[in-house]
Order: sequence, then C-alpha cells, then structure tokens
Amino acid sequence: MSGHSKWHNIQGRKSAQDAKRGKIFQKLSRELFMAAKAGGSDPNDNAALRLIVDKARAANMPKDNIKRALDKADGGSDEHYDEVTYEGYAPGGVAVLVEALTDNKNRTASAVRVAFTRNGGSMGSSGSVAYMFDRKGYIVLDRTKNSQDEDTVLMDIMDLGADDLQTSDDAYEIYTEAKEFAAVRDGLIEKGYELADSELTMIPQNTTPVPEDKQEQFEHMIDQLEDDEDVSEVYTAAADDDEE
Repeated sequence: MSGHSKWHNIQGRKSAQDAKRGKIFQKLSRELFMAAKAGGSDPNDNAALRLIVDKARAANMPKDNIKRALDKADGGSDEHYDEVTYEGYAPGGVAVLVEALTDNKNRTASAVRVAFTRNGGSMGSSGSVAYMFDRKGYIVLDRTKNSQDEDTVLMDIMDLGADDLQTSDDAYEIYTEAKEFAAVRDGLIEKGYELADSELTMIPQNTTPVPEDKQEQFEHMIDQLEDDEDVSEVYTAAADDDEE
C-alpha cells in the first residue's frame, strides 16, 4: 500500500457532504434502483445491492427512501442508467477517476469535461489513468469505539483474509482484495467490532502532491464533479497533507 489515508480525506470532506445530503440521497437512490433491477431487491440474495444498502445507511439515508428505490425496481420501472467511467488529470498532474450513473451520456460527458478543463485539468482517454488505481475493499475501525489493541486487530484481520492494516491515533484502516471484502467485513462484525466505514473503492498505487498554487483549483474541480447529479464517485491520487 502507498500509505494513502482515505480516512483522513473522508473526515475532511464530511461536513461539506452533509450540506449536500439531499443530492447524495438522490444518487444513492439511482444506485439502489440499478442494483435491484440487475440482481433482485433482497440484499441477502444480492451482494452488490447489500453493499449499496450499507453505503446508504452509512450516509444516514432514511429507510423510507431506501424502500422507495427498491419498490421502484420491483415495480417494473423502465428507467435505465448507464455506468460510465471518465479519466483525466487534475491541476498539478493528479490522476482522477470519475464514476457516473447516467440516463444521458452526452450530458454527463459534457459536464465532466467542463469540470476538468475550466479548473486547469485535462480529460484523458479510456485507460489513461485507470491502471494507476486498484479496486480494494476498505474498512475503518474508529479506535474510540473499539477497545482491541493493534496486535489483536492485526491477527484478526489476517485470519479473515485482509491484506494490510494502517494505524493512526484515530482509526485502524483495513485493506482487502475486492473478492475478500465481504468476508472480512462480515467476520469483523461477528467478532464484535464496530465499523465506522466499509466500502469497495479505488486506491491509488502512488500519490501525487497538489502544488500549493493549484490547491484551490483542484478543490473546486473535485467539488464541481461531486456536485454533478450523475456522478457517483470521484477518486483521486492526491497526496494527503501528511504525505507531502
């Protein structure tokens, strides 16, 4: 692992995301709808849906909202969203991956391109930066809510099949291969751990510091992408402040 701390970034952006909660619920509704349409509306029988339900709960999405999205899928709605990935570079040469669910590819591609180019970035072709990221399972244990020491956590996660543990004053960050994620997550819950976050995500193999004179442009570009109603996730290879 590169030493990249996702938890540091998640905490840093949480208050900004809270202000956009309604839009986040709208995006999650799309993801729930598409997963249920593809594999059924019972999370116990649909692993992909279960991950999104967990994500929705972590975002404090009301149960009624989740139920409406699943009922809509069961009701035979003919809505359809395409999964699209865009790649490029932010100011300072930082690699960026953008995942979207859209019912209009032209609209979404145009909006993403504008976010890149008007903020000093550049769009790339398919595959131009994707190889710089790995699909990983990511789990966070808040140390204030879990009394286990580092040695115990390390033994437990290795027994369950995890790859790596990063420890900070606040949290244990656990990384797994994508195929092992569900088993490690469920195993930790069975062992009595309280999870602060768990998801399948894209982790950069290496990180790039954002130059100080490009920081404002970089943040504005990421905010503009995340604010787009079609964009589900934005992944960057930006280094944390403590990595620079």
